[in-house]
Amino acid sequence: MTPDDCLFCELVRSGSSIRQADGFVAVEDINPKAEVHVLIVPERHIDTFRQIGEFPPDEALRMLEFIADTARALRLEDYRVLCTVGPSAGQTVFHLHWHLLGGRDLGGHLPALALAEAERED
Repeated sequence: MTPDDCLFCELVRSGSSIRQADGFVAVEDINPKAEVHVLIVPERHIDTFRQIGEFPPDEALRMLEFIADTARALRLEDYRVLCTVGPSAGQTVFHLHWHLLGGRDLGGHLPALALAEAERED
């Protein structure tokens, strides 16, 4: 996939984020699996987490800090962060992204497999 035909690259270009900072955006998931379900997307296109080495260490750190800052901005105290890597794990959009889930008690709700199945449906 190239940035020209990538759904998330288009989303980044559209400016329809709920939060944006330093090369990263947060957007609401169109098919939420929790009370709060936000996608964290780097503006720079890489296909999967397998390629995280393409980010300089300071940029990778800023991405993780952006995830934590977004959770704080959404007033989430307890939350789940997950990343699917590859088609058999449920990744359907091949642009690195993180799911930030929270809201009411997730408890044992929403195991990674259920999220992967839900992502396949999108």
